[in-house]
Amino acid sequence: MGQNLSCRGTNHDHGLFTAVQQGNLQAVTSLLQQDPSLFHQTTLYDRFSPLHIAATNGQIEILSRLLHGSVNPDVLNRQKQTPLMLAAMHGRIACVEKLLEAGANVLMFDTVNGRTCLHYAAYYGHFSCLQAILSSAQSSSVAASWGFVRFVNVRDGKGATPLHLAARQRRPECVHILLDSGALVCASTGRYGYPGSTPLHLAARGGSLDCIRELLAWGADRLQRDSSGQIPYMVAMKHRHGSCASLLNPTSAEPLVWPSPLKFISELNADAKALLEQALMDANKEREKNILKGGGYSLPSPSHSACLDDNISEVSESELCCICFEQVCTIEVQNCGHQMCAQCTLALCCYNKPNPTTASITPPVCPFCRSNISRLMVITKIETHDETDQDNIDTNSSKTNKLRKLRNLNDGGSSSFKGLSSVSFGKLGVRSSGRVADDSIMVKEGN
Repeated sequence: MGQNLSCRGTNHDHGLFTAVQQGNLQAVTSLLQQDPSLFHQTTLYDRFSPLHIAATNGQIEILSRLLHGSVNPDVLNRQKQTPLMLAAMHGRIACVEKLLEAGANVLMFDTVNGRTCLHYAAYYGHFSCLQAILSSAQSSSVAASWGFVRFVNVRDGKGATPLHLAARQRRPECVHILLDSGALVCASTGRYGYPGSTPLHLAARGGSLDCIRELLAWGADRLQRDSSGQIPYMVAMKHRHGSCASLLNPTSAEPLVWPSPLKFISELNADAKALLEQALMDANKEREKNILKGGGYSLPSPSHSACLDDNISEVSESELCCICFEQVCTIEVQNCGHQMCAQCTLALCCYNKPNPTTASITPPVCPFCRSNISRLMVITKIETHDETDQDNIDTNSSKTNKLRKLRNLNDGGSSSFKGLSSVSFGKLGVRSSGRVADDSIMVKEGN
């Protein structure tokens, strides 16, 4: 993976580079005290500095010692690569964080492929490094001067964004992080792969169901063509990825799309967002199950689905969603206080498809009282460790839930409620990932 740095044949007999590579902090400290000029010494041909070697090999203590000695964190090797690029390339998260803390520039391009540290983290699938770089860019001068969304969609020398690379290399975790950070789901490449390829084309070429699932859930266009006139479905068929082709077939049912244009969706807290994202993936996996069954393919069967149904059947009726009467209420609409399950909340938000010309959708209203939804929150449950008060708490909680249920039912005559109840998701449960490829397998870019 990445570049393997060797300290042999450097024509330097001081032993600094070998000590750095082996993590011998005592020897490094002694050598630097004897000759401070070694801070800026490089290997003869590749021009690797001690900082490059420490970052590549994950020697965080030595890297910290070098940075403490006022070493430039953006020192370049022969290929104009910074230590941050090499740390991101090899997944050295501790070194990445330390370099970012030292002020390493995230917006530097090498001469190999014209890539940044963000490209390398996405290409090699190191999502923790990817997240650290994005977080640093969002709070640094890059966001103010260059623009954060522009940075997320930065192109390499062949016109590929980090999302293109992550999709091609079958990195679903990186695909999700980039999409959530503002990556353009339908951006076309320049000379990378087939010219004009979108991330969906590249995911179809790589054969990753997880990447295709993520891209479709964020609105990827199944009908967009590359410069050769191929749609992603044709690419998947060409490379014999049958299950991927079934999902990409333009005649198959369209998936639900994450309603990112809605203001209150972008303001969700982490818990509410996780619930709705899981509901979205579960709903789309139900759709996939039917599609793949018709095409002779199948997703792995969940081993605990029966247990899940048993748990739901034991839940008190006062806690069930008054729309589907199948799932437990987990989301509350603020101000009016009406409650729904995550699946019905998602159905409400995705009921109208985004306008492709404006990338906006009509803000939904509460299906019970028709007031505008401005904020969604996760329902918090009362926890107690006092057994003597448990009966009283259960009784009060039950009364509160029954009152809320009665209020929901009384308000349920609105047209929004009737329209929402007609949206069918099927029975949703926790599903396995359906992963078909090991993310650690590298793909040659020329394929």
